[in-house]
Amino acid sequence: MLAPPAGSQAAAPSRRQARAAASAAPREPRRWALDLGAVALLLLVPVIGFWPTFDGPLALLPGLGGLILGLGIAALGTLQRWGVLLLAAATVVAYFVFGGLFALPHTALAGVVPTGETLRGLALGVVTSWKSLLTTVAPVAAEDGHLVVPYLMLLVFAVVTGSLALRVRQPAWALLPAVACLALQIALGTSEPAAPVVQGILLAVVAIVWLTVRAAWAPARSAVALSSGTQHIEDRRHLVRRVASAAGVLAVAAAVGGASTLLAPPHEVRYVIRDVIIPPFDIRQYPSPMQDFRIYVKDFSDTPLFTVTGLPAGARVRLGTMDAYSGVVYNVSDSSSAFTPLRSNMAGDVEGTPADVRVEIGEYGDVWLPDAGYVDALEFEGERADALRRATYYNPATGTGVVRTGLRAGDAYTFRAVVPPRPSDADLAADRFAAVDLPRPVAVPERLREIAADAISKQKATTPFAKVEALRTHLMESGYFSHGLKDEQYSLSGHGSARLSTMAAAEQMVGDDEQYAALLALMAREVGIPARVVMGFHAEDASGSELVATGGNLHAWVEVAFEDAGWVAFDTTPDEDKEPKDQTTQPKSDPQPMPLQPPPPPNEDADEPPLVTDDRKAEEESEPTPGYLGLVLAVGGISLGTIALLLAPFVIIGGIKASRRRKRREAPVPADRISGGWDELMDRAVDYGRGVPVGATRYEQSAQLVAILDEPRVQSLAVRADAGVFGPGEPTQEEIDAFWAEVDGVVVGMSKRASVWKRLRARVNLRSLTQSSRLATGVRSLRTRIASAAGESRR
Repeated sequence: MLAPPAGSQAAAPSRRQARAAASAAPREPRRWALDLGAVALLLLVPVIGFWPTFDGPLALLPGLGGLILGLGIAALGTLQRWGVLLLAAATVVAYFVFGGLFALPHTALAGVVPTGETLRGLALGVVTSWKSLLTTVAPVAAEDGHLVVPYLMLLVFAVVTGSLALRVRQPAWALLPAVACLALQIALGTSEPAAPVVQGILLAVVAIVWLTVRAAWAPARSAVALSSGTQHIEDRRHLVRRVASAAGVLAVAAAVGGASTLLAPPHEVRYVIRDVIIPPFDIRQYPSPMQDFRIYVKDFSDTPLFTVTGLPAGARVRLGTMDAYSGVVYNVSDSSSAFTPLRSNMAGDVEGTPADVRVEIGEYGDVWLPDAGYVDALEFEGERADALRRATYYNPATGTGVVRTGLRAGDAYTFRAVVPPRPSDADLAADRFAAVDLPRPVAVPERLREIAADAISKQKATTPFAKVEALRTHLMESGYFSHGLKDEQYSLSGHGSARLSTMAAAEQMVGDDEQYAALLALMAREVGIPARVVMGFHAEDASGSELVATGGNLHAWVEVAFEDAGWVAFDTTPDEDKEPKDQTTQPKSDPQPMPLQPPPPPNEDADEPPLVTDDRKAEEESEPTPGYLGLVLAVGGISLGTIALLLAPFVIIGGIKASRRRKRREAPVPADRISGGWDELMDRAVDYGRGVPVGATRYEQSAQLVAILDEPRVQSLAVRADAGVFGPGEPTQEEIDAFWAEVDGVVVGMSKRASVWKRLRARVNLRSLTQSSRLATGVRSLRTRIASAAGESRR
């Protein structure tokens, strides 16, 4: 067996150190650029996540400012070798010096130089800004000091993440604060994500590419001196192998992530701290405004409920838009658009007449917000202004607003609105119905579809507008008006399925706006026309700019969605002076023995509210309780998918190593099983961070391992491996089993001497998989041929 040249063992490490030192110098600037760029992109993900909280790019300035400052402090601290105390002091100084520019510009001189108010706000903001952000209805305003949160959070996490990335040998440790920053942002944000697909892809791709490139740039370890040309080739092979391995892991992780995404339930709600402190708005907790229609008409016919000034001619004041019919009541829903807190530019690009409208509340005391047209912005007045603003939610798609605490006498507000003009009949005749998303009505009387089809057929209506006019004309011509009040024709209140079915089947339909609007909307829906019911106020002449809302000018009408004209209002109630021809429906004070005599009218005030309340309770009781089970399963499925995604690379690495061991143990040639056992021992030593010379003989490798491990059995194993490979005959199965048992014993000893973290790291270490096996095989083959030739010459 050939011996290495004298001094080669000592010379080789020195040459490796020289090469590492020579290659580290030009690579240092690019490594810094890579690390700082990767950290900046990773922390950009939580910066983007604050967008819905501020409803715009307000969070980008403090977030990016804190990110840039933090990375600068981390880089300077690394260059100057600052400790934790100096890094913390520099962070505090930067926080106060630049806080006026990035977090509190409205308190700083020229928006840059901090003042006493700025410093006081920054000092208090370290403690109070978090609570203020979570207890304020989103989107929050920058003037309230909420920008301190993204500024401070990104500044601190940028310093920590950047310092770890530049200082520690394993950059994976820097991912921990980056992920913690994202988790904190999600917890402090809203249930509406900013751009989840973009954020997820950015986080995953940047993290994997960063770690892959850093691993590829790490210098290869070798105990055998190579020429410069050979070393260059080996470096290139080493880089290609690492990149290929990382690409494979990335592909598998992407496949697992895609599968978990497909299996995860769609449209899952993201729960955040804000939802615990401020429960999400649920429109279903408020009864329909239509339920109080007859109460307003009966008890507030001449009472000023509120006064509206600044209305354009012909504009209508709405209380609520109802598009969901339950068989008992028409109610407000959030199917077309969600109710959100008040903000600016709610009207969007709607065209029409702009108007500045003011509302003064009188005897009105409900939660439904009177408004007109498409509200663009709204401001409350008086002592309760701030409380009312926080309690108000608005749905721009339906023009419906809700004040959770309710309005009361003395409240006032102004709003800027856009009132679209009423399109002409000629324009509507050439228009088509719009495709809108409306809840499907429930328990609609069966006869309404037949009545609607007959009305359209009788009028020979073919265009969308003609069909609506045919339904409206049928109700106005065949129906009669009555509120059912004293000295009026008998007419029950409500618009439930039973009430409408009886009304449609009668020889003479009798009702008011409540029943006729519900009938027209349901008949329209039965024949495919998108329609909804609106309750509100409008004057008969519609000419003045002031409207005093009373029960006398309360109305309900129907809106139909057209493709070009949008939602168009249609009145369908017969004239108030149109009374029934037959008076037999009038209740008698002295009952007569008439078989068709209707029963006495029930007490409206006592029956109406329980009807709606009971229906809602029935709906709640009928809802399946396993909803929580679905939530638990959904969260569990997503969690398991995430865990599977994170564990996929480790499972794959473990499977590859197990397969490699099995192939070595079950090799078809007995000598290969012996050599495979030795290779397994060397690979496990490499995984535990033990330096094994690549390309050396087994005896040379064992000599180095004995010095490192203090394990004399390694040298005896090397001798037995050479004897099993080069000796006469083939080793027996008992010898092979005994050899592998000795190998496992040495590996167990290495494991016992290592810490828990080193053992886990050894299981997922890729070094033994990427080691230069070609070089080792070539050297062994050469030595085998030399040893064989020497044996032949001796014989």
